[in-house]
Amino acid sequence: MQGPPCDPTGFAGTEDLGTVRVRMMRTGTDPLVPGGGTDAAVDATSGFGPRPPVRELAAGDVFAALGTSRRGLSADRARAGLERHGPNEMPRTRRRPVWLQLGAQFRDLFAVVLIVASVITFLAYGLQEPRDVGNLQLAVAILCVVMLNAAIGFAQEYSAERTAQALEAMVPHACRVLRDGRRLEVPARDLVPGDVVVLEAGDAVPADCRVVEGHELTVNNAPLTGESNAVGRTADPVAAGPPLEARNCVFMGTDVVAGSGRAVVFATGAATEFGRIYRLAAAAPQQKTPLQHQVASMARRVAGAALAIGALMFAVRLPTGESLVPAFVFALGVMVAMVPEGLPATLSVSLAIGVRRMARRRALIKKLLAVEALGSTTVVCTDKTGTLTQAEMTVTQVWAGGATHTVTGVGYAPDGQVADAAPVRELLRVAGLCCNARMVPPEDGQHWRVLGDTTEGALLVVAAKAGLDPGAEEAAAPRVTEFPFDSDRKMMTTVHKNGAGYQACVKGAPAELLARCTDVRWEEHRGPLTEQERATALAASDALASQGLRVLAVARRELDGPRPAQNEAESGLTLLGLVGMLDPPRPEVADAVAACRRAGIRIVMVTGDHPLTGEAVARRVGIVLGPDPAVVTGARLDAMDEESLDALLAEPSELLLCRVSPEHKMRVVTAFQRRGEVVAVTGDGANDAPALKHADIGVAMGASGTDVAREAASMVLLDDSFASIAVAVRLGRAVYQNIRKFLVYLFSHNIGELVPILAATFAGFPLVPISAVQILAIDLGSDVLPALALGAEPPEPDVMERPPRSRRERLFSAAVVGRILFLGGIQALCVTAVFFWHVGSSGIPFDDFTKDTPVYREAITMVQAGIVLSQFFNALAVRTDRQSILKVGLLSNPALLVAGGFGIALMAAISYVPLLQDVFNTAPLDAADWAVLVGLGTLPLIADELRKWWLRRRAGHRKGARQ
Repeated sequence: MQGPPCDPTGFAGTEDLGTVRVRMMRTGTDPLVPGGGTDAAVDATSGFGPRPPVRELAAGDVFAALGTSRRGLSADRARAGLERHGPNEMPRTRRRPVWLQLGAQFRDLFAVVLIVASVITFLAYGLQEPRDVGNLQLAVAILCVVMLNAAIGFAQEYSAERTAQALEAMVPHACRVLRDGRRLEVPARDLVPGDVVVLEAGDAVPADCRVVEGHELTVNNAPLTGESNAVGRTADPVAAGPPLEARNCVFMGTDVVAGSGRAVVFATGAATEFGRIYRLAAAAPQQKTPLQHQVASMARRVAGAALAIGALMFAVRLPTGESLVPAFVFALGVMVAMVPEGLPATLSVSLAIGVRRMARRRALIKKLLAVEALGSTTVVCTDKTGTLTQAEMTVTQVWAGGATHTVTGVGYAPDGQVADAAPVRELLRVAGLCCNARMVPPEDGQHWRVLGDTTEGALLVVAAKAGLDPGAEEAAAPRVTEFPFDSDRKMMTTVHKNGAGYQACVKGAPAELLARCTDVRWEEHRGPLTEQERATALAASDALASQGLRVLAVARRELDGPRPAQNEAESGLTLLGLVGMLDPPRPEVADAVAACRRAGIRIVMVTGDHPLTGEAVARRVGIVLGPDPAVVTGARLDAMDEESLDALLAEPSELLLCRVSPEHKMRVVTAFQRRGEVVAVTGDGANDAPALKHADIGVAMGASGTDVAREAASMVLLDDSFASIAVAVRLGRAVYQNIRKFLVYLFSHNIGELVPILAATFAGFPLVPISAVQILAIDLGSDVLPALALGAEPPEPDVMERPPRSRRERLFSAAVVGRILFLGGIQALCVTAVFFWHVGSSGIPFDDFTKDTPVYREAITMVQAGIVLSQFFNALAVRTDRQSILKVGLLSNPALLVAGGFGIALMAAISYVPLLQDVFNTAPLDAADWAVLVGLGTLPLIADELRKWWLRRRAGHRKGARQ
């Protein structure tokens, strides 16, 4: 079927343009591609071939190709197009319904074990005659534990997700288009292919568009390419090539930095280059953090051990003549004693405390488990612009009059000094006239900023430092014409009325501009440019470039008329000098990099900038200290196979990756992970999103980052500073240390609960020394708050002096298990001895004991109270690994003391309040009982202090032997 002339696809009336274009992208028959259908190979993984280059069409032909006109679409056509194509936005990430998020909390292995235990206990209550109300209480208590843990976990995750949703922003919100020949402002999501968009400086480009009219139009493609340089756009046809290199196209997510123009939309939403990267990020699998692996492994081991020991106890009790249900309930008590019911809630809240601490340090964590993963980071792949640097180009040196002059002050504020010499002022006057950017004064507490190209902004700022007023200079020498910068000439020229004549002001790359100079103006010399002077200027340029500065040469020429030919304006120039500028490093970054080095973290700079610029910045901030860093470009990465890349990353040398693409970045991250590294990646552009999502920790920029980058990341830096990463690593390491502290604290009392039960079994005592309901009261009533207080312990002073832990290191290391057995064993011996001493001293035979025997009720009360008191001192012991608690200070964590006091008060209530006595089958204790329990409770703390003293003494001897 042949469509009308305005529809070159031939499918008018049967398919909408967006559908046609997607199909043509798949088959290589896009009407905007030269020879469509001959080159596009379909990618088997995504269904899309390589993005096709824009067709070599004249501006007038673009309207016909896209079925529109210079007046834009009609309102009816735009409305119909929106219905066909859908909104111009990225597909929303499908979020799980709330009920599924809540349900996921019950799939935790600990939760599954407890749910099964609760169900079986309910069945036992229903089947047993006469029915034992204690079984009903136990079943309800276990179920309440599961519900409490699920509620806490859900609340923390839902809160984190709401934070992530608040960060999402559609790009951009509104744009100007032509509809029926009228200029309108419409929501960007309502754009459709064929719309004619009006672009001006400061606008965000709302879709992929073909430029049909441009007036000094330049854009910043950094969000897509990583290149911070502004690039000019033209309405002229261009040769086929990569889409992002097409100089007659602008792309969604980029910004107009100068000039104005009009462009026709040819792709919206997911069909844009922005959408291509979004799909790449969406396809990247979400990596599990080391803690997720560790907790899952721990849960399997603990649950398996609980089931095994519970089954063993059931098998031991059954042959003694005990009936089936009581034997099973006894075994169930053993299982409950081994499962740390308070651990999931404690873990979630501890991570949430870490999140809040990081938020106060300008680091927003979107996923709770990312807090701990930061602490295990071994490699940081960091961006340069805006993360290590201030993203504000600053002129630092001016070479004029044959001499170099230093410029003070950084950033866009015109605060600083420059030499007050005639050659310098003339150079800066001409450089300021040859600019399209403008300075914007601060308002509402903001800083100075530049509207337009940042390089030109730096020139305007240094001119202002020299006492020049760019606006007044422009008024005194009004511009009459311009020859914009392009990559072939590598220079820009403006022509100005200058008194009775005209003057060309030129700036550009030193080598290219010097080749067009015939004269020179220096302090003591004005005349023809000799070869020696040309060599001197080139040497000065190389000297500035070797410092990592971006160097521009500035020249001028007197003209006879206002409309010279380009060759005339840019030949026979008089050289005025050179300016060297850089994006200054953030002042706090060097210390942060040094801290990461001391912590054993490898820092790799990954940038789209030139290798010389990247190395210069890396040296300034301390990433590079040695004489010969490994500087690898994207082209060299393309030539490497996986073995060569692995060999490169295995080298201990300092590594810089320059001129890299998003695919390069993700490949490097994967290679590091293949080596067992825990990788954190920073990024701000849409092009960084795939690597951010694939990394163990994706770190996006909050101030300058795109919404796609923030969506893909685990953490968002609100101040965009690398220093915040170092702080987050420190806090992340503290979180892991604290998790280990409360694991020792929680599991040591599990031993204190289990050993008396086992001892009673093998001693032939018919009842349990501590019931399952009492165990739950300890786990959730007395122990949770102290565990949370341990989770809030501040980082130890030397936390950033230690190397990162291995990805293979277990949460339950030999040292952790040994300490649990040490502290838990002391606690278990004490409460077991108390129980049998109290029962034995009564003179009642074991077989005569029942649940209602007063001595038995007192004995199990003493066991519970003994564990609670012992845990109070145990919490003090586990605060440090080697340092004495006396040196740290008994009162240095008041929240821990308050939490422990609450647990003791709750125990007293269980002992003395009649209602709680009925629930827990307890009895009141007298003062002598409490005195004995306090004395025994201090034994774990005393023993652990002796252990720490011995470790410190042995470490001192070893240090002395080495010296």
